[in-house]
Amino acid sequence: MKHHQWTTEDWKKTLKMAANWLGLLSIGVFYLIILGTGIWASKKARHEENKSPGSRSEVAMVGGRNLNIWVSIFTMTATWVGGGYILGNAEVVYDPTKGLVWAIGPFAFAMNLVLGGLFFIKPIRSKNYVTLMDPFQEKYGNTVGAVLFIPALMGDILWVACILGALGGTVSVVMDISSSLAVGISASVAILYTLMGGLYSVAYTDVIQLSFMLIGLWLCVPFILTSPHAANFTVAAVTSVHQENWLGKLEPEDTGRWIDDILLLGIGGICYQAFYQRVLSTATDAQAKMTCYAGAVLCPILGIPSLIIGAVAASTNWNQTTYGSPSPYEQGKAGMILPIALEHLCPFYISVVGIGSLAASVMSSADSALLSSASQLGRNIFKNIVYKQASEKAILVVVKVSVLLCGLIGMALAMTTSSVHLFWVVSTDVLYSMMSPQVICIFYLPRWVNQYGACSGFVLALLLRALVGEPLIGLPDVLPLPWDKIQEDGHRHRLFPFRTAIMLATIGTILLVSQLAEWLERLLKRDAGKDSNADGEESQKLNKTERSNTESESEIKIGWTVLYWLNIMIFVVYKWSKLIITIFSCVENISLYV
Repeated sequence: MKHHQWTTEDWKKTLKMAANWLGLLSIGVFYLIILGTGIWASKKARHEENKSPGSRSEVAMVGGRNLNIWVSIFTMTATWVGGGYILGNAEVVYDPTKGLVWAIGPFAFAMNLVLGGLFFIKPIRSKNYVTLMDPFQEKYGNTVGAVLFIPALMGDILWVACILGALGGTVSVVMDISSSLAVGISASVAILYTLMGGLYSVAYTDVIQLSFMLIGLWLCVPFILTSPHAANFTVAAVTSVHQENWLGKLEPEDTGRWIDDILLLGIGGICYQAFYQRVLSTATDAQAKMTCYAGAVLCPILGIPSLIIGAVAASTNWNQTTYGSPSPYEQGKAGMILPIALEHLCPFYISVVGIGSLAASVMSSADSALLSSASQLGRNIFKNIVYKQASEKAILVVVKVSVLLCGLIGMALAMTTSSVHLFWVVSTDVLYSMMSPQVICIFYLPRWVNQYGACSGFVLALLLRALVGEPLIGLPDVLPLPWDKIQEDGHRHRLFPFRTAIMLATIGTILLVSQLAEWLERLLKRDAGKDSNADGEESQKLNKTERSNTESESEIKIGWTVLYWLNIMIFVVYKWSKLIITIFSCVENISLYV
């Protein structure tokens, strides 16, 4: 009987398998710590329910409005620093067509939190709202508020998909296991502790997760910088060593798109329910503002390690590493450059720490997005529209079912693309174009807007964004814009800051249609007043039968008037959309002529 002779290759495979199991065991221990923290926090939530003056659903959604200031800072920062943020930063810096100049996430997120602290805390806290949809339903009515909830729900689900996809791709690269398995396990853990304790579980697990991120990501940096396969990354910043320099270049023609991207991430975040959930959970306005300003400092600090890893990856000769050639970018794996760099430029035990940090960032944002969408579904849809007599227990059941459903949808979407940066931008794009005009108007222009303007703005933003298109998700780019460049595949490369243009056009539409609707309403009331006076004089001379006939005719007249008014509204929205398209076309022709 011949014995198998062990070769060097056999030993390498065995050691790699053992390392994979060790890595999985380490991540499993981390998940157990997070789950244990979530269970402990759920018990604290039940204790708070008994002594809180608010309802049980409020404790689940905003923590009884007495969250500790330090816990509040940790949960705000952990919510913003997700897997999309960390992997997206590394991807953009490593991508030779972009570079550091396009890695706007750290600055834009800090800007977002500062703007939120300065301008949006006082309006949302002044009336003890629970969700972002509360002021909309108070102003416009429950049905219109529900319509405006659609883009917010889409944004949250895309956000969940973004961060779960980040973790799945990372673990599959380093641990050599199925991406679907990694996504499924991570989503299950996040869903489980969110179901158990609501905001308390989410907030207290964020403290553990942010600590893992802060220590783990910075621990990887020295090992990445001292890798023998990477050139001096300061030299590669301005010189093409193994690829284009990682600082990147901002051409004058790209300035509009660059500003558009900054405003997209810097303003789009004020439309996330997750942001308001945290500022509403503190006891005072001062604590809420401190939460935002501290988060604005911590977000860039936690973004620096991923920027460094992306820069070193761009300075690396991948042919000399265990990865081999072609490079990750040439294989279309730029979106996974952070885990690839951890695996091939760091010792294994350090890469495991890095993966644990990324897992922490993923779950800290996934649970926030799940609770955000579920809170609005339970309170603003179920309680305010579907079943107005719902008990607190029924609301909590709906919230928990919503957490489960949104988690499953996000998990399914996370398996559809390898580019985390894509989901990250598209999720914010939806909210920036469609929701930020609504939020600005409801908080700062409430006297000049109404439900007719809000609905018209919603339709216009949806129409324009659909016409501009998004080739990355298969949406055709129908509408021509100034400064477009036609690419080889026939798609338009957009240089015009169209997202900001749509946002401003939507604000203008909301104001214009709202004022037009008020003018028409005043006109109808004046005519109705004259009719009622005339009817009053005649009613003394008419018998009961004649009076009923007159009332029927009046109802018919009102019905025709309402129908006429609706036609006018539709016509105005159509003409306004056509005018904007015409203006864009004219500007494009003028720019081509010049």
